[in-house]
Amino acid sequence: MYKNFAVVAVLAFGVAVGTLQMTVLVPLLPGLEQRLGAPPTTVSWALTAGLLSGAVSIPLLSRLGDMYGRRLVSLAALALLVAGSALGAVSDTLAPLIAGRVLQGAAAPLLPLAMGLVRELVPAHRLPGAIGVLSATIGVGSGGGMILAGLLDGDHRAVFWALTGLGALSFALVAAVVRETPVRGAGRPDLAGAGLVTVWLVCLLLAVSKGAVWGWASPWTLGLLAAAVVVAAVWVVTARRTAEPLIELPMLLHRRTVGATVASFLLGFALFAAITTVSAVAQGALGASVLQVGLYLLPTTVLMLVVSVLAGPLMRRFTASALVAAGSALVTAAALWLAVSRSSGTDLYGAATVLGLGVGLGYAALGTMAVEHVEPARTAAAGGINALVRIVGSSVAGAVGAAVLAGGGAGWSFGVAALAGLLATLFAALYGTFSRKELA
Repeated sequence: MYKNFAVVAVLAFGVAVGTLQMTVLVPLLPGLEQRLGAPPTTVSWALTAGLLSGAVSIPLLSRLGDMYGRRLVSLAALALLVAGSALGAVSDTLAPLIAGRVLQGAAAPLLPLAMGLVRELVPAHRLPGAIGVLSATIGVGSGGGMILAGLLDGDHRAVFWALTGLGALSFALVAAVVRETPVRGAGRPDLAGAGLVTVWLVCLLLAVSKGAVWGWASPWTLGLLAAAVVVAAVWVVTARRTAEPLIELPMLLHRRTVGATVASFLLGFALFAAITTVSAVAQGALGASVLQVGLYLLPTTVLMLVVSVLAGPLMRRFTASALVAAGSALVTAAALWLAVSRSSGTDLYGAATVLGLGVGLGYAALGTMAVEHVEPARTAAAGGINALVRIVGSSVAGAVGAAVLAGGGAGWSFGVAALAGLLATLFAALYGTFSRKELA
């Protein structure tokens, strides 16, 4: 039992560190805008670059984990995180900072890799709790990134050096505690697919983030959107013809995984839309410091951790889809609260509390929802797809949020987050009903 606890704890710490890099930049963006003299839609790419890198790294490194060992690939991802953090720490211009963020994004696959490891290393009766802890740790890392930025007074160099140290510590712990599993897969990685996915996502998000500046009907915006559609179509065609594609489209849309796929995208969008807008409102309208932004989101972080501990018992009493629906409903309520009232710290603290309950519950159950109906050998692939769409949702939220906030629309941004949460609620509830009938 102690050994199982140590493995889950070490992997959860690694997932948390990998998630820190996704959100730690959110409260730093206003300071970077002033320091670099760049508009929000340009500086936001320091955030979006890491998310995009993560979106591509998840299926690619998950596949490499199946081929060469998940422990080995987890260590490689942590090494890239350390390298990217060190590069960001010594950067004083936007270009190398973005390059460092691209390297940091390689840590995003740590969750599906960890899920694959615990599926092999943890007894079946403890698996729901272990997966719940790993999934909810994403939320803990998300909130922890905001707090870390605040504790280091919004100094991006200090923040990146801290990530360098945390990444190195996680590397050492995984190397010392986690053993490799015997599961292996044959074949080769789909590098062409990785390139195509990167291109169409960059085109789409660049058009969304810059559309308000360039004009939604400008040649640049329309050209990028058209390019995104064409390249995405090429990717779909080639993925269907490739023996081992980067993303298995049938699994992405399979009736046993599509519920988790859609809910994960929508919850990822809702969370990032909410926390990025909270940061902007707190620093702009309320004059909060970076540390105060982290404190406003402290209830979110704490409650995510508490809910992750309770995830195992809850999933023995309720279905994963029901818990995802309940969590999504709470996220909707938090976003609606802020869409209507956000004029005081009380509003931010109250909504952050509800948001923490919702995201903690939803994220903890999503991991199980994604893998509960697939065979053990497909766990990493199913978990990887689930994590991929979550990060794509986060990336879209970052781009959309930058565009909306550039026009001064915090209320609209919270409203969009509420809509995403509502759709996740409805989809998870309907999918749960459908799956119980189909799989009975």
